[in-house]
Amino acid sequence: MQPFTKLTGVAAPLPMVNVDTDAIIPKQFLKTIKRTGLGTHLFNDLRYAEGGKENPDFVLNKSAYRKAQILIAGSNFGCGSSREHAPWALLDFGIRCIIASSFADIFYNNCFKNGVLPLALPQDQVDQLMELADKGAEISVDLENQIVTAYPSNVHFSFTVDPFRRHCMLNGLDDIGLTQQKAADIESYEERQRNQQPWI
Repeated sequence: MQPFTKLTGVAAPLPMVNVDTDAIIPKQFLKTIKRTGLGTHLFNDLRYAEGGKENPDFVLNKSAYRKAQILIAGSNFGCGSSREHAPWALLDFGIRCIIASSFADIFYNNCFKNGVLPLALPQDQVDQLMELADKGAEISVDLENQIVTAYPSNVHFSFTVDPFRRHCMLNGLDDIGLTQQKAADIESYEERQRNQQPWI
């Protein structure tokens, strides 16, 4: 998993509440277990009209936000089914941080496990960032110092992330990476088991 320390760039404003995982990545694209290729279908039904033509009014189709790595969204983002494909699709598109006032629990957990930072801020702060993002402001999310800043206005807010999750994000540790940190202990245990119980 790629470490997340500090991310700075244009943020895409998506002022929609209750964006569910089927809106993030529709069910017809869940046939794969690969984490790549899903970005093409991120927000598929919002980004494309029938026939695959781009919807020019959707934020990620606008030239200013096509390469956005930060998404400012409405409350209860990621509700609906528990599909892990949702953070996969966001990450494959290039989005590494979502800022909203609240997230669905399973989606929130899945983001951390896949290197996407779901940042929950008070609604009034999200509203300010949404307005600034709509004007093309550059947003900086500093996980190490736990502060988000908007430029050129220099509006900034502090935030808190669970220390263990913060450690994992800063060091690029998913569940497999955490397990691999114990590789020496695991190998020692297995060697001991082979010696003590060779019949297993």
